[in-house]
Amino acid sequence: MNMLRKSKVLVTIMMLALGVSLIAGCGGQQKAEQPKPADIQGTVTASGSTALLPLLKPAQEEFQKKYAKVTVNIAGGGSFTGQNQVASGSVNIGNSDVGLQDSLKSQGLVEHKLVGIPFVFVVNPGVTVDNLTQAQYVDILTGKITNWKDVGGKDQAITIIHRAKSSGSRATIAEVVLKNAAFTDNAVIQDSNGAVRAAIASTPGAIGYVDAAYVDQSVKGLAYNGMKFSLENVQSGKYPVYTFGRMYTKGEPTGATKAFIEYATSKEFQEAYAEKNGFLPLTKLPK
Repeated sequence: MNMLRKSKVLVTIMMLALGVSLIAGCGGQQKAEQPKPADIQGTVTASGSTALLPLLKPAQEEFQKKYAKVTVNIAGGGSFTGQNQVASGSVNIGNSDVGLQDSLKSQGLVEHKLVGIPFVFVVNPGVTVDNLTQAQYVDILTGKITNWKDVGGKDQAITIIHRAKSSGSRATIAEVVLKNAAFTDNAVIQDSNGAVRAAIASTPGAIGYVDAAYVDQSVKGLAYNGMKFSLENVQSGKYPVYTFGRMYTKGEPTGATKAFIEYATSKEFQEAYAEKNGFLPLTKLPK
């Protein structure tokens, strides 16, 4: 009888121990739940690169459908404006075509690469030239060549229409094409890629540059060193006029800002909208 009681007691102790172990095990396997769309709320403000607007506008629209309690406000103004505004705390995100300015490198800004941005030189449709070499682009943009007849076109004055010094698009062309030679001051300045395109379309003899997403039937795209723009030519390294689109935050992003950046850089969004809008997902850019 004593043996039977001892056996029952032993079994009871073992079951209790097993129960404690299971409870501890379950607790150890618990993970913090990821915030659900319904839990994310607030307002995200962004400014900067107008080159990125054709990508960020659909990102804004699709994100707000998914996160009903978040409002995303996106403005242009130029890449350096975006960097300066996020550094000062005026916006949550500074969108940029270029790397961080030296003057802001101590401000705690964090870079989030977004996409590849190809640029295309465009002219008024009445211009008969279809291709220019890099040297010819340099001579035109620095003011050395001022007539289309000097590069195989008709006798017509060249009007340069491009961006202000706050523009990342301008900085990209200066670095990639001009190799930091100085632009001529004899040019018409516009405040966005869209405004550059519209002005070139309505100005005989005009030339400028826009990111590929802005090229349409109102202007004519030129080849660069004999190579026409295409996403495939950028990916293969044959077309070199491109840069990275970046999103800057002051410190690591949190809440709605973090959720928006994660959505814009996600495989889901990029595969659906990047190439469709003239951009290259980061995974497809030349190494």
